[in-house]
Amino acid sequence: MLKQIWSKLPRKSSKSSSDSSAESTRYSNSPRATSQSQSNGGGGGGKRTAVFPASVVAGIEPLVPFKDVPNSEKMNLFVSKVSLCCVTFDFTDSSKNSVEKDVKRRTLIELVDFVASASGSSGSCSIRFTEPAILALCRMCAANLFRVFPPNYRSNCSVGDGGGDSDNNDCDGEPMFDPAWPHLNLVYDLLLKFITSSCVDAKVAKKYIDHSFILRLLDLFDSEDPRERDCLKTILHRAYGKFMVHRPFIRKSINNIFYRFVSESERHNGIAELLEVYGSVISGFALPLKEEHKIFLWRVLVPLHKPKSVGVYFHQLSYCVTQFIEKEPKLTSTVIRGLLKFWPVTNSQKEMMFLGEIEEILDAINMVEFQKIMVPLFLRIGCCINSYHFQVAERALFFWNNDNIVNLIAHNRQVILPIVFPAFERNAQSHWNPAVLNLSLNVRKMFMEMDEVLFQSCHAHFEEEEAKLSLAAEKRKEAWERLENAASLQPITGNTAVLVTPLATSITC
Repeated sequence: MLKQIWSKLPRKSSKSSSDSSAESTRYSNSPRATSQSQSNGGGGGGKRTAVFPASVVAGIEPLVPFKDVPNSEKMNLFVSKVSLCCVTFDFTDSSKNSVEKDVKRRTLIELVDFVASASGSSGSCSIRFTEPAILALCRMCAANLFRVFPPNYRSNCSVGDGGGDSDNNDCDGEPMFDPAWPHLNLVYDLLLKFITSSCVDAKVAKKYIDHSFILRLLDLFDSEDPRERDCLKTILHRAYGKFMVHRPFIRKSINNIFYRFVSESERHNGIAELLEVYGSVISGFALPLKEEHKIFLWRVLVPLHKPKSVGVYFHQLSYCVTQFIEKEPKLTSTVIRGLLKFWPVTNSQKEMMFLGEIEEILDAINMVEFQKIMVPLFLRIGCCINSYHFQVAERALFFWNNDNIVNLIAHNRQVILPIVFPAFERNAQSHWNPAVLNLSLNVRKMFMEMDEVLFQSCHAHFEEEEAKLSLAAEKRKEAWERLENAASLQPITGNTAVLVTPLATSITC
């Protein structure tokens, strides 16, 4: 394996430094060079707009420490060390290539320290990274990081309701850790420090950290290792801040991942991290919001409440929605209508999450927007109050512990009380859970003290409706009794029973 490492280095040192720099900036477009790059892991799979250069600065020994060379040669040494790290290893077997792995590890650590120290504590650059150095680093990151993940069978498990199928051992919710992570972590750390370094010219770096590089970086968010996704989240956030020209493309690419997740597969490991990045992006949107941002809210964020696995990324999703509402309060009614559209009527855990998000939105809503959605909203809340799942009923009744929501309800009690009054009465009469029963009685008493005349009117109307329902139930019961009596008087011939008339179709047992 050492021969493979040394094969990355040139055999001749006759070219000058300027010639070698020019050589480093050329792309290797030959089939042989392309296949070599792919064999190292940097070009296999996916579309590429550039093939990263395979050249190394001539005449530089890569194992020499940075402190032993003058400043004029440090950038050449940097390129040589980075090119040395393009060789990849199999980390599933710790006994293979242990010496070479250790050499590469120490080289990566040295590169991380060099990039970190280049800016200095004051932020001033002691040395600026040249274009060949940027090219070499991008190529090295591509060779080590960009890879295809094996099929994720665990993603078939639903974790939105508490961890998935308990009968399936593959759905235990335990994260899977990449055995190569100690090595990958150094590469990610180097890339992060390189992107955030003030010694890297964004105008030059954007040519190599391009759309293709960003797409491959986004593909890595599907990694099952949470440590890798956390590093990617930080790197993507820093890249979004540094390369302003790429911002629209990054947003569009993330949107496409969300679209595929919601509309096609519902399988992706990095939705929570991508939403966390997008939350910081939304906070930087200028006012008034562009139409594309409003479309993102309606077509992406609201439908993201639908998948079964929403519990995995619900906190990040709720934060993004809240950011939009804080930016433009007029979007509140749009969000609540969307939540009502995707309401999880058969999933109690999701229903509780939805109620929590609704309460958070109502806590900041203005009166105009509240009046637009109060009728359909409280029809749904009334159903939740009558839920036989006591936690859902409790969560809905806790709305009346929020002073802001109580104030909104009090100002619109003429509309809201007739909607929710039957739910409180039925709970007070027959709910099985003592806590829900007591909460219902407390809210009922609150309404009575708020407007006794309206309360009595609603109570009388409820009694009338209950009497009508009881009368209708009695009529149905009597009708069935008449049918049963008529059927019992019909003759039975053999094994044939005639239910109503002799013309009725008989059923032979």
